[in-house]
Amino acid sequence: MASAFLIGLMLEGEGMAEPTGKHSMSEIHQASWRQRLGSPGLERDWDYLRRLLLTLVVLGLAYFLWRISGILLLLFAAVLLAVLLRAFADLIARHTPIPEQWTLTAAILIVAILAAAFLVLFGSQIWGQIAQVFERLPDAIDAVGSRIGISNASEELESTISSNLGPGVLSRAAGLGYTVAGALADLALAVIASIYLAADPRLYRRGVAKLLPPSQHARIFDAMDVTGKALRLWFAGQLVTMVLVGLASGLAYWWIGLPSPVALATIAAVTNFVPFVGPILGAIPALVFALTMDLQSLLWTVGWILTIQQIEGNVITPFIQKRAVAIPPVVVLFAIGVFGLLFGLPGIFLAVPLAVAITVLVKKLWVRQTLGEDTSVPGEETPSDDAMPKAK
Repeated sequence: MASAFLIGLMLEGEGMAEPTGKHSMSEIHQASWRQRLGSPGLERDWDYLRRLLLTLVVLGLAYFLWRISGILLLLFAAVLLAVLLRAFADLIARHTPIPEQWTLTAAILIVAILAAAFLVLFGSQIWGQIAQVFERLPDAIDAVGSRIGISNASEELESTISSNLGPGVLSRAAGLGYTVAGALADLALAVIASIYLAADPRLYRRGVAKLLPPSQHARIFDAMDVTGKALRLWFAGQLVTMVLVGLASGLAYWWIGLPSPVALATIAAVTNFVPFVGPILGAIPALVFALTMDLQSLLWTVGWILTIQQIEGNVITPFIQKRAVAIPPVVVLFAIGVFGLLFGLPGIFLAVPLAVAITVLVKKLWVRQTLGEDTSVPGEETPSDDAMPKAK
C-alpha cells in the first residue's frame, strides 16, 4: 500500500490521475508520454521545428540550384536545340514520304550538309573579310583619333589596355583560351544532348511529369506542348528577322562602298539575335570603317543603319510577332539584363528564349489555371478551355 501511494504521488506530479490496481507500470508510463507529446507547448515546438526544417531544405535547394546554374543553362540550350530539330523533323514528315522514324536523322543530315556547304562556299570569304576587318581596325582607330586630335590612337589604346591588365596578361590570355575551349566543349555537349532529347522526347517528358502528382500530369504535358510551340514560333520569327536585316545591311554597305560588306552584314545579322543590345553592337564595325572614309560615307552609313533598324523594329518585327510570339519589350530588356548578369554572354544570347518559356509557364500555370484569370498565352492559337472560373 505504501509503495502504491508513493507511485500515485509521483504520477500526480506528472499531471496524471492516481493509478488503480488494474493499471501496470508500462501503461502508466505510456499514458504519461501521451500527455507530454500532446501538450500545447510541445506542439508549438514541433510546428516551429517543422518550419525551420522546411526553410533549411528550401535554402539548401536554392543554393544547390545556384551552384549548378551553368549546367541548367546548358540543359536549356540543349532543350531549345532539341525543340528546333524536332520541329524540322516534323516538317519533313508532313511534306515528304520519309518514314517517321527516319525524319530526325534526315533533319540532322540536312542541317549538317547546309552548314558544311555554307562554310565551303562562303566561309573562306566571310572569314577573310572578318580578318581584313581586324587588320584594318588599328588604322581605322588611328584615322578616327586624328580627326579628334589624338595621334597614334591605336597605340594609346593598346598601352591603356596593357596597363590595366597588368603583369597577369599572359595568365589572363591563357584563361581566355581555356574559356573558349570550355565554350566549344559546352556547345558540343549541348548539340549531342539535343539529339538524344529530340530522338525520344516522350521519355524525358514522362520523367519530368513523374516528379509531380499524377493529377497534375495533364497540366504539365499541356504546358510543355505550348512552351515548345512558342519556342518554335519565336525562333522562326527571329530567323526571318536576322536574314532580312543581314541582306538589307549587306546591300547598304556594298552601295556605300564600305570594305568587307559581307562580313559586316554577317556581324549585323548575328548580333540581331539579341534584341536592343545586338543591333548597337553590330553597327559599331560599320561605323568605325565609315569614319575612316569621308563624312558623306559616315552620314550614309548612319542613315542606313537607322533606317534598317526602324523598319525592323516598327514593320518587320510587329508583322512577324502577330504570327509568332509577342513578348513585351520591358520583359525582354530586363531578361537580357538579369540573365546577362547571372550567366554572362551565354545568358545574353539565351535571355529571350528563356523569357519566352518563363512567360508561357507563368501565364498558363499560374495566372490562368491557378488564379483563374483570362489571359492569352504565347504559342496557343486559340484560348484553351482549361481556364478555371474566377472566384466570386
